[in-house]
Amino acid sequence: MPATRLDPRTALIVIDLQHGIAAMPTAHPMTEVVRQSRRLAEAFRARGLPVVLVNVNGFAPGRTEQPGRSGALPADWATLLPELGVQPTDLRVTKRTWGAFAHTDLEKQLRAAQVTQVVLAGVATSIGVESTARQAYELGFNVTLAVDAMTDRNAQAHDNSVANIFPRLGETDRTPSIIALLNTEPV
Repeated sequence: MPATRLDPRTALIVIDLQHGIAAMPTAHPMTEVVRQSRRLAEAFRARGLPVVLVNVNGFAPGRTEQPGRSGALPADWATLLPELGVQPTDLRVTKRTWGAFAHTDLEKQLRAAQVTQVVLAGVATSIGVESTARQAYELGFNVTLAVDAMTDRNAQAHDNSVANIFPRLGETDRTPSIIALLNTEPV
């Protein structure tokens, strides 16, 4: 379902568009995901609305069946992509779990800015984006998901999140429509 409106205090949250993750194979071209995310960030900045850039630097503790979660990460692994056009006014959050709210001060920062809605973009659709969307929804934020500004390593996982999970957490739409809604809100 297309997004119907954006609250006057909406924040953009961009998940894990960083060197180490951008180098991984994805279901959709990463260049397009980054391009759409930057378009959203520029539109939010132009309106004076919060832009939150999240990176992941580490892993949650605990055993999993998936190997490869140990050892040091490369030095630039968690560095945000320069194509995002990071600005000094952007909020920065480093996480060590899938979702951006767990064990970070993101909720506190958004509440201080009187944010009531979030728009989400980034990678991976079924992990970082979905976890953050679930947490935002559970915390009472209205959630909009920019489906053309996200991707996953697995096309089926991406499609499942978009078709089956996201409609239960908020509204989905594409970047041009979200920017159009943003521009219809009074300053």
